[in-house]
Amino acid sequence: MKGSILADIQHQFKIGDDKGGLLQTAFVISYMICAPVFGYLGDRYNRKYIMAFGVFLWSLTTFVGSYMNEYYLFLFFRSLVGVGEASYSTIAPTIISDMFVKDVRSKMLALFYFAIPVGSGLGYIIGSETARILGSWHWGLRVTPVLGMLAVLLIMFVMEEPERGQSEGYSHLTTTSWTEDIQLLCRNRSFMLSTAGFTCVAFVTGSLAWWGPQIMWSGLKMQEGYEDVTINSVSLNFGIIAMAAGLIGVPLGSYLAQRLKVHYPKADPLICAGGLLISAPLLFLGLALADKYNYLVLVLIFFGQVSLNLNWSIVADILLYVVSPTRRSTAEAFQILFSHAFGDAGSPYLIGVVKLINRFSLSKLHKCKLDINISEILKKLFAKGTIPLLLASMSLASNNLQASSGDKQDNINNFHSLQYALFITSFIEVLGAMFFFFTASYIVKDKELAETETPGWPSYTPIVN
Repeated sequence: MKGSILADIQHQFKIGDDKGGLLQTAFVISYMICAPVFGYLGDRYNRKYIMAFGVFLWSLTTFVGSYMNEYYLFLFFRSLVGVGEASYSTIAPTIISDMFVKDVRSKMLALFYFAIPVGSGLGYIIGSETARILGSWHWGLRVTPVLGMLAVLLIMFVMEEPERGQSEGYSHLTTTSWTEDIQLLCRNRSFMLSTAGFTCVAFVTGSLAWWGPQIMWSGLKMQEGYEDVTINSVSLNFGIIAMAAGLIGVPLGSYLAQRLKVHYPKADPLICAGGLLISAPLLFLGLALADKYNYLVLVLIFFGQVSLNLNWSIVADILLYVVSPTRRSTAEAFQILFSHAFGDAGSPYLIGVVKLINRFSLSKLHKCKLDINISEILKKLFAKGTIPLLLASMSLASNNLQASSGDKQDNINNFHSLQYALFITSFIEVLGAMFFFFTASYIVKDKELAETETPGWPSYTPIVN
């Protein structure tokens, strides 16, 4: 439900950017709240049936929600989609960890996690194209449940669930209480710091996935020769970029980790930190130039997302080797809860609200007389309590106080208000890099601790691939 579909939904329900962003926030809130429940169940009961239930619920609620013609009913079913997604997102990585170890596990996790950015990119392409061909955004939500039901059949009749700890040579492991699991996870510094870093990744990913096509569309319309460009075409291009970035970024991160970890045990968190530090300026420049250089912006956004995608499989691998097999589902659930609560649960809504604030500031600024100097304008804005002053002054600099009116000025204000709001993401990426640098200080010790605290260690000899 992205790109042009979001614009169509906003038009049908007559909602603004704040309620448009709330659709994604509601989904993520239910997703993160249900994750601990499925984490508890996944450490104690049959994971195969729990995953099948989750995929079935996801498919059903997505399909039924597409028939809702009232905003709050649509919002309700959108939130139920998060319940279904919480089950398999929490449990699937732990099944992979019980089937493979070492480099093979890293490769399988890379294969699993590249489905996230690639699936997101396909969502733009399939959703927008299906909606365009069939003439309604509703059909963009009705095509994916068919694939979901196919996944249910594969889980039920093809997948076999491994015993917990099987790949590492353990058998008949006993679980500890949920309270003890949480206490041990909170004392695991590598797990907590890498989760904080991944939270920053989730914030940026959520913001770009929701608002990326709109900022590119708004910027492109301001360029000569692109005045009539449609958001459908922009969403298609953005989806292709997101998918290609996932296809390259996720396996690249896994490859770098496997190559460097042999000689540098701290390589995993350092690669994550480096990816974020590279991505931050690339995305910042892409946003800053979105109204000037179309092809350069596409290149910047592409490489910015490639660098961002280096994190996905590595963070998952870190969790699995610093946490013992008996509490990995709980750890996955905790990471989902934390990263989404402070990451992409609120980021689409936050960006939408900041955009509205910026738009109000810019519209107020445009009403000021252009022959008044900057300091006098800022004084007036301050007296009226208009915020943010910094963004208003940036608007003056970028537009050189040139007058325009009507729809053109409205488009300019709309673009810059969203642009300034999305600049936040680059600063969040730098913060995430700092968390991963701190993770590197503890990761070797915490990995050794996870091995020694596993029930049965060292009575069982780990299987070596």
